[in-house]
Amino acid sequence: MVIQAIVLDAGPIGIITNPNLSPQSVACNQWLQSHVKLGNRIIIPEIADYEVRRELLRANKKKGVARLDSLCEGLEYLPITTMAMRQAAELWAKARQQGQPTAGDKMIDGDMILVAQSMASAIPNLAIATTNVRHLSRFITADLWQNIVAN
Repeated sequence: MVIQAIVLDAGPIGIITNPNLSPQSVACNQWLQSHVKLGNRIIIPEIADYEVRRELLRANKKKGVARLDSLCEGLEYLPITTMAMRQAAELWAKARQQGQPTAGDKMIDGDMILVAQSMASAIPNLAIATTNVRHLSRFITADLWQNIVAN
């Protein structure tokens, strides 16, 4: 499948918005820019924004919040909808019925919301770029951000 739309999970968003220029953050930013230059859709789902933002706010990392705001303004933003939340509840229940939960029973399970947001968007040729493939790839196309090649 040719990937034309990439939904960013919290991991890559955190790497991209980190103001410390580590080799990983530089590489992730270069990866992002290569996709943007090719015209691939890069999408920030509201659940991933929430997951990154809450930690930045808790740690009082103002530069990180500003970088996250800038990223959200510059890319496509995917709000959470009622349809996505209902789909997330179905996925959560199905995973538990199959004995393969993706989070604890008392957890809200952002991974299922992320998957459901992506599914509900009905965007063709979509993949989730993540740092943790295991939970997501059971339900939707997902890979490590480094493995999603710009083309």
